[in-house]
Amino acid sequence: MSADTAPPGREPVPCRVVVCRDCCCGSPKIPGVDHAAQTARLRAQVPVRVSACLDVCEQANVIVVQPSAEGRAAGARPVWLGLVNDPDATEDIAAWARAGGPGVAPRPDILDLYTITPPRRRTVS
Repeated sequence: MSADTAPPGREPVPCRVVVCRDCCCGSPKIPGVDHAAQTARLRAQVPVRVSACLDVCEQANVIVVQPSAEGRAAGARPVWLGLVNDPDATEDIAAWARAGGPGVAPRPDILDLYTITPPRRRTVS
C-alpha cells in the first residue's frame, strides 16, 4: 500500500490547514473578523491545527495549507497565506483544500493575492 492509499474503509489523508491564533492572528488586534467562525469553517472542510505564533504578525491572519501525501509526492510544499481577513478568502481556501490543495488541485488565482513568503527558520548559535 502506498502512502497515498488509505487502508480499506478509510479515506486518504487530505491536505491539512494550520491556522495561527496567537499574539496577533485571531485576536482583537485584527478587528471585524470572526476568528472562531473562520476556524470552524475551515474545520468543516479539512483537518485544522491551531498554532501558536508563526512569526509573521504583520500578515495576520496567517493560514498555512499543507499538502497531502499525494501532494508531497507530486513535489508540493506548504503554501503560506497572509492577511486572510475576509470570509470570501476563507471560503476560497476551504474549497481549495477540500479539492486536494497543493500539488493536487490548482490554487485559485485569487489566492495569489494572499500568498506570502514564510519566515526563515532561526538557527541557534
